[in-house]
Amino acid sequence: MDDSSTMAFWGVSMLFVLTPGVDWAFAISSGLKHGGTAPAIFGMLAGHLSATLIVSAGVAAVITASETTMLILTGAGACYLIGLGVSALLHPAAPDLEGERVPVGGWPLFAKGVGISLLNPKVFLLFLALLPQFTSTEGTWSTGLQMITLGVIHVANCAIVYFAVGFGAGALLSRRPRAAKIVGIVSGIVMIGLGIILLGEKAMSMFA
Repeated sequence: MDDSSTMAFWGVSMLFVLTPGVDWAFAISSGLKHGGTAPAIFGMLAGHLSATLIVSAGVAAVITASETTMLILTGAGACYLIGLGVSALLHPAAPDLEGERVPVGGWPLFAKGVGISLLNPKVFLLFLALLPQFTSTEGTWSTGLQMITLGVIHVANCAIVYFAVGFGAGALLSRRPRAAKIVGIVSGIVMIGLGIILLGEKAMSMFA
């Protein structure tokens, strides 16, 4: 895993985190309704980290055993990116705060944050489809260790954005209600472009 791959993953990860969704809604609602931004966000971060460890352990073993599986994962990752990008363009929505029910108390907030991450299929799809694209079987680090490192980078991105959204939600929602939609549209365009590039690179490597 080289520096360029690490920076590329950081950019892709940040795009996902910046796209509004249930994670944004939970961070915002926890802060606005109960002042529980910190436990809610730490719960989501714990869930993301757990998902990283689960996926890294399983996918690393598959990748080292089969190049065909890696090819399938690459295609799935590219198509997943394109699909998410198209969805973001067709439905660029801000998080739905009215439908978000938030428990009271630090530990209940933390527990719900963990559940939101672990029960969200998009989290596992993100790791399954994308983490392998930024690892190398020729590096000095094992594939599993590379994936864990990238997962930690993603968790750090989540922490930065979630805390910014949670504590700055009032100003964002009251003064610039379309800001989240604009972010979603831009992220969608970039994700579609990245998916096409991934497919193109894999096609060229197959026919080279």
